[in-house]
Amino acid sequence: MTILRFTPEHEWLRIEANGEVTVGITSFAQEALGDVVFVQLPDTGRYEQGAEVAVLESVKAASTIAMPLTGELLEVNQALADSPERVNEAPMNDGWFFRFRPDNPEVLNDLMDQAGYDAFLAANA
Repeated sequence: MTILRFTPEHEWLRIEANGEVTVGITSFAQEALGDVVFVQLPDTGRYEQGAEVAVLESVKAASTIAMPLTGELLEVNQALADSPERVNEAPMNDGWFFRFRPDNPEVLNDLMDQAGYDAFLAANA
């Protein structure tokens, strides 16, 4: 079973059964960006929480994706390099950016669950 968590920066984190965490942006974020035309993916390796790891360019703006927690970035979604539109078409599925293994997985419990994220969106509308 996977668990979803959300950040105030509109990133989703899917906690996989093996302890890895898949990261993408929410439907809200991709709608705000508009059509994504370019994705700069990170290299694998260790990153500190808050480090810039990816860049998105859309017809409206450029945006960065920060490392949500300190850990080792294990894999990137290479398909986005050739098909950045996947971010718009399936932000919660094929549009993921990277997978990592957090140093302290317990911190994931401090992030918003779906109900908390929905309330966050409603409060900031």
